[in-house]
Amino acid sequence: MSTREQHSAWRRTAAGANLLGPDGTLGVTIFEEMTALAVRHGAINLGQGFPDEDGPAEMAEAARAAILGGANQYAPGQGIPRLREAVAAHQERFYGIAVDPWREVIVTTGATEGIAAAVLALAGPGDEVLTFEPFYDSYGAMIALAGAEHVTVPLHAPHFQPDLAELEAAFGPRTRLVIVNNPHNPTGAVFGPQVLGRIVELAEAHDAVIVTDEVYEHLVFGAPHVPVASLPRAAERTLTVSSAGKTFSFTGWKVGWVAGPEELVARVRTIKQFLTYSSGTPFQEAVALGLGYPDEFFHGIARALAAKRDILAEGLRSAGLEVYVPEGTYFITADTAPLGFDDALDLARRLPELIGVAAIPVSVFCHDDGARRTRSLLRFAFCKKEPLLAEAAARLSRLSDLV
Repeated sequence: MSTREQHSAWRRTAAGANLLGPDGTLGVTIFEEMTALAVRHGAINLGQGFPDEDGPAEMAEAARAAILGGANQYAPGQGIPRLREAVAAHQERFYGIAVDPWREVIVTTGATEGIAAAVLALAGPGDEVLTFEPFYDSYGAMIALAGAEHVTVPLHAPHFQPDLAELEAAFGPRTRLVIVNNPHNPTGAVFGPQVLGRIVELAEAHDAVIVTDEVYEHLVFGAPHVPVASLPRAAERTLTVSSAGKTFSFTGWKVGWVAGPEELVARVRTIKQFLTYSSGTPFQEAVALGLGYPDEFFHGIARALAAKRDILAEGLRSAGLEVYVPEGTYFITADTAPLGFDDALDLARRLPELIGVAAIPVSVFCHDDGARRTRSLLRFAFCKKEPLLAEAAARLSRLSDLV
């Protein structure tokens, strides 16, 4: 392999997302692998985090009406005005955060593009980007593509909160960005006020920008979500990223947004306009409608999801697994060690045929040290219809008899 090939952009990206094998060959994502196994064996796929039912019919009708009404050409690169205004109103209504919809909000092709554009805009060779580990795989991919160094802070079971001493030690003179995924995928953890406050203090001390991934902001099961940007001295250095997909169960629409200080948003917009420029014009209209729904809608989706969490948690306990009950997100983590497993990846590859359920090993969201630490953990998605979850729970309850 040539030196040029070793340092090519696609190879950096693949390595950052843990897609390169020991011999340097390109593999498929774990999501592709588990989905293929689920299809082959007719298994219930609890691997990927997408719902199996659509969101509000009124929003779907709004998208159809927008299409029929001619909203089928490019939206403004910054997003349609109505959606930018709706995002700003949402931030003020739920969190008391004031943002200017004309200068401090941009619409992106899902939160994934928002995060990608932020990393590419603000980090580069010689910089360090800090995330928590396990980490959503796109973070590693984009950090590597930017040429920056990926530094992680471990999240320890059972509560998956960072140790404050380890958090402080991870910061250094080259720390440029801190990506805070809260509520956290894949663990389902919600960071407490002490952790969030310390992140802000350390970012301020090291002049780092905070990029928050808050796509599960309305899918929390205890205290209301606390955005980092709402904390003292945080707003001037924080880019808040969220999206409509998880909140409204329209993950295929890929409508997200970035909000924050004008100067930082402008840098992100510079990158974003050469990625997709704009997307999803009729869907933007529908999302603007959804963001204006009454509070009870948002409370109701969280209650419904918590009930689904509890169905799956009981099935996992019946299987003999140790269950770490999440405080938010679509996901629940279980430890397979009580059944004698120390390699959840191997078990995940067997589960679709063994009991007809597919899951994702947590180790794939980690670097080597983190993968060893999380070696026995599996992640299951519970954003499915209750009868399907009940069937999955029944299948899982037989696991201890089969291994």
